[in-house]
Amino acid sequence: MPIKLEQVSFVYAAGTPFERHALKDINLTLADGEFIGIIGQTGSGKSTLVQMFNGLLKPTSGTVTVNNLVTTAKGVKLKGLRQEVGLVFQFAEHQLFAETVAADVAFGPENQGVPKAEIAARVDSALLTVGLPLDIKQRSPFELSGGQMRRAAIAGVLAMNPKVLILDEPTAGLDPRGRDEILSRIRELQRERGITVILVSHSMEDVARLVDRLIVMHEGQILHDASPREVFAHGAGLKAIGLGVPQATEVLQLLRQRGWSVPEVALTLEEARQAIVAAYHERRERA
Repeated sequence: MPIKLEQVSFVYAAGTPFERHALKDINLTLADGEFIGIIGQTGSGKSTLVQMFNGLLKPTSGTVTVNNLVTTAKGVKLKGLRQEVGLVFQFAEHQLFAETVAADVAFGPENQGVPKAEIAARVDSALLTVGLPLDIKQRSPFELSGGQMRRAAIAGVLAMNPKVLILDEPTAGLDPRGRDEILSRIRELQRERGITVILVSHSMEDVARLVDRLIVMHEGQILHDASPREVFAHGAGLKAIGLGVPQATEVLQLLRQRGWSVPEVALTLEEARQAIVAAYHERRERA
């Protein structure tokens, strides 16, 4: 389900004293099956951008096309599109509403007209995917812990079997173990089903180890659009706009400043460790 934005701009409160340009002349194409990260400071346009992908927001100007459907066309119906392009908001627990976890997760498939037997299977699969035990299905979602509520909300989107999954800061407030578990499961799902996943995040470590393509937003425009390794090679520029690089890259950059022959970028601590060990042995051989 390819997504294409052409000359897309968006203005909040246009024509008022509170007018704010959130997006400015965005041109962007997302292909099927990509795992894409989007980073940027608060107010850079990240959340506005992803809401264009399923028609929750329509641009002030420009064209958005999703799987040959022009979402900006007059009178276009977007219900089907929103079932295929699932969006998990930053505080996903606010999407919960039903009396039980099972009913909440089943809501989307029921509205799609999925047979009951298949709905039950989808509910179980979605809960297990996000790491929730099946014995909570009959509990109220509002009795769950904050982390469990977040997982249940994500499960509700996964149960619709979306072709595109958008995650807007899905792990905000979760402990590191819970964050890693959810994101690892999402990565596995993306590989198994070949769906497109778009992850909006403030964590350089998360996008470094997970995504294949990284988009950097700054003041409503795309500053970088490349592989994580290529993007994080611009460490000084990222820091100048209030972002950073993964800790592994920070370590290597410090060593480079001290004359060590190590790569400029590492995406994981293990990658950095291997580079440092190799450089250490090389220094010993020269000594």
